[in-house]
Amino acid sequence: MTIRMVYFAWVRERIGTGEESVEPPASVVTVADLVNWLAETSSGHAEAFENRSRLRAAVDQDFVPLDTPIGRAQEIAIFPPVTGG
Repeated sequence: MTIRMVYFAWVRERIGTGEESVEPPASVVTVADLVNWLAETSSGHAEAFENRSRLRAAVDQDFVPLDTPIGRAQEIAIFPPVTGG
C-alpha cells in the first residue's frame, strides 16, 4: 500500500522534502509505527521524529493521535503542534 506523506514546518525542513510516497511493511499498523519505521530510513527522518511528543498527525486530513491505526489511509501528514493567534 502506497501512502502519501506530507510534512510541514520544521519537520519538512529536517527531512528535506515536503512530501514523499512510501510503502511501509505490513508490520506498520499505526501512525506511531509509521513514524518509527520512517525514522530508520534517513538521518533527516530520524532528526525530525526524534521527539515524538512534539509531533502531531492527520490521516486523510483528520487530526488523530499517533496511536491511530493507518488502515487504508491515502495521505498522512506530520507536523509540529499548531498554535492559534
